[in-house]
Amino acid sequence: MQKNTFRIESEYQPKGDQPEAIAQLSANITSGVEHQVLLGVTGSGKTFTMAHTIEQCQRPALILAPNKTLAAQLYNEFRELFPHNAVEYFVSYYDYYQPEAYVPTSDTYIEKDSSINDNIDKLRHAATHALLTRKDVIIIASVSCIYGLGSPEYYAKMVIPVEAGQTMSMDSLTGRLVDIQYERNDYDFHRGTFRVRGDVLEIIPAYHHERALRLEFFGDEIDSIKDIDPLTGNILGDIGKTVIYPASHYVSDRDNLNRAVSDIRDELQKRLAEFKQGNRLVEAQRLEQRTMLDLEMIEEMGYCTGIENYSRHLDGRKEGDPPSCLLDYFPDDFILFVDESHITVSQVGAMYKGDRSRKQTLVDFGFRLPSALDNRPLEFREFEERLNQVVYVSATPGKWELDRSEGIVVEQIIRPTGLIDPVIEVRPTKGQMEDLMTECRACIAREERVLVTTLTKRMAEDLTEYLNSMGVKSRYLHSDIDTMERMAIIQALRRNEFDVLVGINLLREGLDIPEVSLVAILDADKEGFLRSVGSLIQTFGRAARNADGRVIMYADAVTRSMAAAMQETERRREKQSQYNEEHGITPVTIRKSLDTPFDSLYSDSQSSGKGKGKGRGRQAAGSRVAETPEDSASYGISAEELGKLIQRIEREMREAARDLEFEKAADLRDRIKLLRERLIQQG
Repeated sequence: MQKNTFRIESEYQPKGDQPEAIAQLSANITSGVEHQVLLGVTGSGKTFTMAHTIEQCQRPALILAPNKTLAAQLYNEFRELFPHNAVEYFVSYYDYYQPEAYVPTSDTYIEKDSSINDNIDKLRHAATHALLTRKDVIIIASVSCIYGLGSPEYYAKMVIPVEAGQTMSMDSLTGRLVDIQYERNDYDFHRGTFRVRGDVLEIIPAYHHERALRLEFFGDEIDSIKDIDPLTGNILGDIGKTVIYPASHYVSDRDNLNRAVSDIRDELQKRLAEFKQGNRLVEAQRLEQRTMLDLEMIEEMGYCTGIENYSRHLDGRKEGDPPSCLLDYFPDDFILFVDESHITVSQVGAMYKGDRSRKQTLVDFGFRLPSALDNRPLEFREFEERLNQVVYVSATPGKWELDRSEGIVVEQIIRPTGLIDPVIEVRPTKGQMEDLMTECRACIAREERVLVTTLTKRMAEDLTEYLNSMGVKSRYLHSDIDTMERMAIIQALRRNEFDVLVGINLLREGLDIPEVSLVAILDADKEGFLRSVGSLIQTFGRAARNADGRVIMYADAVTRSMAAAMQETERRREKQSQYNEEHGITPVTIRKSLDTPFDSLYSDSQSSGKGKGKGRGRQAAGSRVAETPEDSASYGISAEELGKLIQRIEREMREAARDLEFEKAADLRDRIKLLRERLIQQG
């Protein structure tokens, strides 16, 4: 394989209408089409199609996902498909994030509080490093990629090239490492640090943790450069020369820092004059104290806490100019795939205003300089300006995507499994509870599951109570239920711990449940977001993983949205059935692992807390914090032993977060909360 060439390695070949979709998408991209839609039904293998399109076009790509869960799933799938190429993961690096804020009505200042996931930070650095050093790059990102990141020009400018035989003193090199925000630590050797042992300098780059660099000096000359295992010190290879990239995306040389500090001082004096003129002395004193402290840190250390708030000055941007972000690190010919575009496009458009409102309050009351407003996500028009060629991927693309693509829609209707869209019925609301009960019992007799959608939380809860009272095991799902309990409930449904799941919005990820053969939609004729054409088609898709999938809509009238959704579904069914007949395919319900998307993010990890993680969901669905046998046993132990148990679980939680096992970490966090409450009860 040639270097920097995309090549898929898979035992599977495109099937159904995947080959046609791949050919059309690739031809459109090659001919210069800027915007197009891949309309792919649930389960049609859209990820496989995207991968083959990248292979055909041989262009770097950004896959934009609406959340971390889908991003993790896509990251794992693309890593398997492109084992020899740079597939990277770029999402928000916070395990926990409380943004800085001020509430004027109660005079409450909320300080920024966050917990950074070191592994995700490493993966973010690996992503930008890959973009600056190779062409065969695929980045899987969440919408956090439109947030300010630091100038790629300065980031690339601050690199340190090193080569065996190069004349450079160790003191000079360590000084430059400090300038690009590496720390010397001779005892705790980890990512972003270096250590000195005689004539040997060892560095763990910010974009690695599994290997380190060992530079051996002979006087003021670099004698050799080797790759080593940072834990054992074993030599992995002699690399001869390399480039060391900065440990932070917010780096700058000393001359630029001095200029930025001068600009910040000028802005501060101007802002203080405005406050004093308005007789707002408290705000003036507050702003001066906070800003001067930050300036001292920048002058002495090259950075400060919250340095991103001064990014406009560090980048040399004018007021109102957009910040640099991940999109600016891509070459001009990259391809953007917007996954689940009907959700993701709206998210991108909503980011700017929410961020602006919070920061404007901080600026108005003297907590930040006005330049902090320019540390922000991109506005939607700025996002559009950075795009080259875009493929919007969705089963129900929105009006904006369809208008933008000017009718260039590539359909992928045929599922490789042969499954067809479900049969749809409309039944009257009179007697709907009795009818629904009959249908549920029929599904239960066949060991199948049922999803029921309602319009309100109260109705979801009341219906669940009614079904349980009639002997039908049920649970409800709505926004008051946290993410981890949501996953546990879904897993419990698949394990046949109950039979009917009642919810409001059942369109989110994690609900592709093959065991579900019936989706019942109550109040289907109530027009609105949850009963729009797109939402109805997405809801129908929940029954499309089962060969006997059906949908029943309870309504007294057929609305425009209902008619359009049924018409589109029938069109797809006809095309799918015709294909199956022509190729002699008999649809079979798919078999799906009980693993969650995050379980496979580190599929090569060992079983000691880092394995594939089957069954890592909660132990009992429907409870806020499910107890393990170990937790239950803690009722009879002393406060001291209980404290030790909490400490041990805290260590496990931090290890899980470090390994990107978000589900496990959140589960352990909830267990710690329960055990702490028990410790308080014991005094």
